[in-house]
Amino acid sequence: MNMLLSIPTAVLDLIDQGGPVLWVIFATCLLLWLLILERLWFVRITWPARAAQWVAQWDSREDRVSWRAKKIRESIVSEVKLELHAMLPFIQMLVALCPLLGLLGTVLGMIGVFEVIAISGNDDAQAMARGIYRATIPTMAGLVVALTGIYFTVRLRRLADREASQMQDRLIAQETAGTGVSS
Repeated sequence: MNMLLSIPTAVLDLIDQGGPVLWVIFATCLLLWLLILERLWFVRITWPARAAQWVAQWDSREDRVSWRAKKIRESIVSEVKLELHAMLPFIQMLVALCPLLGLLGTVLGMIGVFEVIAISGNDDAQAMARGIYRATIPTMAGLVVALTGIYFTVRLRRLADREASQMQDRLIAQETAGTGVSS
């Protein structure tokens, strides 16, 4: 139980050591995970009902084989892809931003280390090592956030591609089932 209570203190100590850029990385991480959870919610909870609406809309059409009907089906598939892939580019941008923010934190930390060395003339290796350690914490944090984000970005893209492909297959199956003709 004491270990659970010490986690917030350890996180705050890490942020204190890493500098103010860690707060920006934390905010970016929070936004990233909110968007990832929103996409997961959409694909798992909201999408099945939405897909049924699209299929019902296509089912209600009498003409499913003409050139115009095929263009309407292509339009539906395009809209489906847009819905399923919504926010993925923004999520990818946040993932790419995290290591850059970490690098910014490291550069700012190293500037602080060099300022102290220049002012005090201190060439103490241990003091420099502590400063470098503190300066690299933002890079580590940015990379950890980015790595977890990459995994879920790839997973979400695969889910969206699979669902869009299944929707296209369902619409084509409805077309051939309605006419008795295969395309």
